[in-house]
Amino acid sequence: MNRKELIQQIQKKQSFLCVGLDTDLNKIPKHFLDFDDPIYEFNKAIIDATKDFCVAYKPNIAFYECHGSKGWDTLKKTMDYIPEDIFTIADAKRGDIGNTSTYYAKTFFHYLNFDSVTVAPYMGEDSVTPFLEFEDKWVILLALTSNKGAMDFQTLDVNGGKLFEEVLRKSQQWGNPSNLMYVVGATRAEMIAEVRELAKEHFFLVPGVGAQGGSLNDVWDFGKNADVGLLVNSSRGIIYAGNGEEFQADVQIAAQNIQKEMARLMTGF
Repeated sequence: MNRKELIQQIQKKQSFLCVGLDTDLNKIPKHFLDFDDPIYEFNKAIIDATKDFCVAYKPNIAFYECHGSKGWDTLKKTMDYIPEDIFTIADAKRGDIGNTSTYYAKTFFHYLNFDSVTVAPYMGEDSVTPFLEFEDKWVILLALTSNKGAMDFQTLDVNGGKLFEEVLRKSQQWGNPSNLMYVVGATRAEMIAEVRELAKEHFFLVPGVGAQGGSLNDVWDFGKNADVGLLVNSSRGIIYAGNGEEFQADVQIAAQNIQKEMARLMTGF
């Protein structure tokens, strides 16, 4: 999916919601355990309940590859089930040198047909640029994350600024706003404005809203740009909103409530 198509979906649905498919067998409603592939059946139900309210899905790859070959099959089936007009993110946090990155990219962009993949920048340019060579595919580069340990490295002083600022400046020499996004954590709301100042046109993938305590209003106020420029992720707050046979109704309400709030924020935008 290219940038124009993504923006059109955001405007059409009045939403910039990304639903995280971090499916845990220990947390899904128990009746799914009777299926041969419970994770896939659960994902189908989540997609059916949320597809009208979100513009992106983000499977966390760890929740699938831990199940071996069956997990990869489940992920492939899930990807095939997602409507073509919804943006897809492989939350894989890959990044390695040369051909290794190229083969990672082929896995997610060709075999699984994701629109984007999260990539770690620590190894530098030659670990990121192979992902940028695929037409209408995106790198979502880790910039300023929402986990506790983020401050161990990301805010260290480098060249008179912070390390995450150097990542933003340097990486914009590799990609552009049509193939490069950034992960910016919602729990660092006061710092989102700093990231936006350095990456005015780029989209941000924003985790941390909801269960992790981030504020949607703050993300909007500090992070929006002329094209909205945001994909705000919610995982646990949506996919585990209900339990039991009728859980889909609760999931739908949770997604719809966030979409309504997003539509309110976008009013007149």
